Amino acid sequence: MYTKEELYKTTAQRTYPGEAKEAAFLLGGIGTGNISIGSRGEFRDWEIFNRPGKGSMMPNTYFSIWAKQEGAEPVAKVLESRLNPPHSISHGYHPITGAGLPRMEKSTLRGEYPIMWVDFEDRELPIEVTLEAFTPFIPLNVDDSSIPGAYLTYWVTNTSDLPVDVTIAGSLMNPVGGVNFDRFGNLDLKNTEGNVNELRQEGEYAGLLFGSSKLAPQDEHYGNLALVTTNKKLTHKRAWLRGAWYDFLQEYWDDFTEDGLLNDLGYETPSEKNKTDTGSLGVYETLAPGETKEFVFILSWYFPNRLNGWSENVCVKEEGRQLTQNYYAAKFESSWAAASYLVSNRARLERETKLFHNALFSSTLPEHVIDAVSSNITVLRSTTCFRLINGLFLGYEGCFDEAGCCDGTCTHVWNYAQTLAFLFPELEQNMRQNEFLEEVQEDGKMEFRSLKMFDAKWIWHGQSAPAAADGQMGTIMRAYREWKLTGDDAFLRKLWPSIKKTLNYAPIHWDTDGDLVFDGVQHNTYDIEFYGPNPLTGIFFLGALRAGQEMAAYLGEDEVARKYGEAFEASSKRLDELLWNGEYYVQRLENVNAYKYQHGIGCLSDQMLGQQLAHLYGLGYLLPKERVKSAIHAVYKHNFKTDFSNHVNCQRTYALNDEKGLLLCSWPSGGRPKLPFVYSDEVWTGIEYHVATHLIYEGLIDEGLTIVKAVRERHDGYRRNPWNEVECGHHYARSMSSWGLLIALSGFEFDMSRGEMKFAPVINQEDYTGFWSTGRAWGTYSQKQNAQSGEYDIEVKVLYGETSGLKVHACGKEFML
Repeated sequence: MYTKEELYKTTAQRTYPGEAKEAAFLLGGIGTGNISIGSRGEFRDWEIFNRPGKGSMMPNTYFSIWAKQEGAEPVAKVLESRLNPPHSISHGYHPITGAGLPRMEKSTLRGEYPIMWVDFEDRELPIEVTLEAFTPFIPLNVDDSSIPGAYLTYWVTNTSDLPVDVTIAGSLMNPVGGVNFDRFGNLDLKNTEGNVNELRQEGEYAGLLFGSSKLAPQDEHYGNLALVTTNKKLTHKRAWLRGAWYDFLQEYWDDFTEDGLLNDLGYETPSEKNKTDTGSLGVYETLAPGETKEFVFILSWYFPNRLNGWSENVCVKEEGRQLTQNYYAAKFESSWAAASYLVSNRARLERETKLFHNALFSSTLPEHVIDAVSSNITVLRSTTCFRLINGLFLGYEGCFDEAGCCDGTCTHVWNYAQTLAFLFPELEQNMRQNEFLEEVQEDGKMEFRSLKMFDAKWIWHGQSAPAAADGQMGTIMRAYREWKLTGDDAFLRKLWPSIKKTLNYAPIHWDTDGDLVFDGVQHNTYDIEFYGPNPLTGIFFLGALRAGQEMAAYLGEDEVARKYGEAFEASSKRLDELLWNGEYYVQRLENVNAYKYQHGIGCLSDQMLGQQLAHLYGLGYLLPKERVKSAIHAVYKHNFKTDFSNHVNCQRTYALNDEKGLLLCSWPSGGRPKLPFVYSDEVWTGIEYHVATHLIYEGLIDEGLTIVKAVRERHDGYRRNPWNEVECGHHYARSMSSWGLLIALSGFEFDMSRGEMKFAPVINQEDYTGFWSTGRAWGTYSQKQNAQSGEYDIEVKVLYGETSGLKVHACGKEFML
């Protein structure tokens, strides 16, 4: 299927030509919304208005370049490569798209999250142009990773033997009040009036502030954007021509192409009702032969007011409380303030962002592993997640094109996610505190969707929703993870009474015969109920018991620890007896068709999920080691398909034709129910990654890497976006299970409660480098075998945070940092 070289190669990351229409790289901070840049260099998917916006475009918004070589005619182009077919729009491209303007011949996008580059090529220009763009991203520093803005730097090199004058101008339509279109593609601005584009100069930077003179700060649509530069040679046009038909574009392009400078038209009044203005900011320089100069822009936004809820149906209804604000509104008073912060702190923000980038991408892990690990970081900075002004961090499961999908930071979906915990553990702690302190009832039932903060109740099929067996047990395991990653005893002690309640709830409500194996009605992540003993929920219970035992022992509650330990031993033994079929673990039902949507004797890909999480969190084996290995190998053997051309799937389709992928379930020995559980024939990347991670833990490294490579091949920029793995929505939270690959391959173990961490890489041991992180610090670990002595030279670099007194175990050695 794949050669060893293909599975283990550590070459550079993929690039995406302008024809890779699906490739779109997200900019924006945690909880700020996003703007994406596509493979042509185009700005797309404007999602900064407190809702998703896949496919949305901003009229008249693009960067353009003007270049004049000494003694030659000037050349002007939009800094995008040419539009891709089809071009079958009923009324042609509207002028607000700028589609009729000259564009660059070619472009190539390279994205290594959180940084992206676009290289532009054009034979008519005597220069080379590269765009570098990023929003600051610094693990453990939540606030500086939550800035509503981005750095946009165009690097221009004179490739000729004569001087070249160059101008780069960014144009942006003022969107305050909302952007809508009629059937002809014309702007339809029903809520817009009094928009103002203001030129500002402040210290070392200047730019345009796009706002409104009419909207009150409390209005839902209130906000502004800023486009600024730190370059000194500026040219600007606050507002394009306010004319009829398409005069606006004709006047702008004629003005820009004439001499590369912009003439401000002198408008001093705000825009009229139902109208807005486009403004442009340019930077001009002269480049000597061979010289490179940077044209620096910063784009920032500020739309602070959002619905106080998950959706129009699940929100606060009380008069005066219908709106709340984004967390970033507590840090910045406007987009100009955000831009000012980005300017003033650029050296530090860029240095620390690139420290993280370089630490992650300098790894000796296979390129498709780093691709999977890094690309799904986008989820936590996409519109899947948001943060309220009171600091509460929340997440949908994913997003529709224009709205969030599946409310409530769903426990049984977020169980899979690892990325956020290892990069910003305080946000995971935030979610655990909400779940255990706000969403647990007196009897220990945890609501698996958090709605109470919005005065709402979780209703399922017209009645109070059941607890989710996998979600509730997994959340106990995640509380253990957060404590071990941070060593935060206060966090553990605060949650501990509620943790005990939720764990004690389990046998009462899901174990009907007292053998400590779940056999009752068990709601789960497939949005249905399992009946009878099954590996998904049963093994989650084992993981929760083991975590509970460890936490109780640490807190000195010896009797509680003993009770959980004895329950674990009994449950593990009984589950193994009931469910082991000689190769893997199955669901036991006398008649699999007695209840709809079961899996019976099928090979469930999620059967070992609880065990995989136990490996990640340092809880050890929950079942006999040799059987665990056999079971996860069976998942790969029976469920991984190398071709879907003849695969029958009457459910949702995520893999097809000649693609490779892992099914959620198969029935290698027959016994498929007439109506199996509703997602059984689908392919979910979040499950593929956790299965791959577990295969690696059991020494089945080739198999694990095969799954990862198959997933990333499907996300090639043509068929799917490499930075957007979908399931029930865009940027689906479950895909953040990919971070587990890094933990498993590096053999990383962590226990900040005891101040220890361990490294035991399972590949490239002779010469290994990889990223590590805890709640205290992050950096790189390297080991290299000395050819003469056979001993390993070890280096632990701490690039951020504080690690004094931390003990490291590696290569049979122990030492203190």
